[in-house]
Amino acid sequence: MDSSQIDLPGSEIESVELSDGTLRIHFSRAYIVKSMTGSKERTRWWQAGGLVIDGVDEVSKLPQGPLVCAGGDVDENVYTYRDTIPIPFASRGAVRCLLRFEGLDDPLVASGRAIRLEMIDVPKYIEHVSS
Repeated sequence: MDSSQIDLPGSEIESVELSDGTLRIHFSRAYIVKSMTGSKERTRWWQAGGLVIDGVDEVSKLPQGPLVCAGGDVDENVYTYRDTIPIPFASRGAVRCLLRFEGLDDPLVASGRAIRLEMIDVPKYIEHVSS
């Protein structure tokens, strides 16, 4: 089975917007690592997209883009994804996002009732990554 995930550290964020209870984190370049079961090699790609939180009930001050992500946590119910987001990704329930950014002291923290990843276009290949 193939798997793909966004590596948050280094991923580039164009903007962060909150409107009508929906928070959108727009990735201009989300860095993706793809792997195949049974293979030691992985590949690295980039793709535009967005992380969307609906039913936002708490949010910190929104940072101004462009930004480079330094890492963070994405929580969906009882699971925490540290420095990664699986692809595809969508969940309902208790969701939370904490993202840190290069050059900023304060992280973005938001919680809500649903979270999803919306990728745009197709991934673009960067390189092979050896284990």
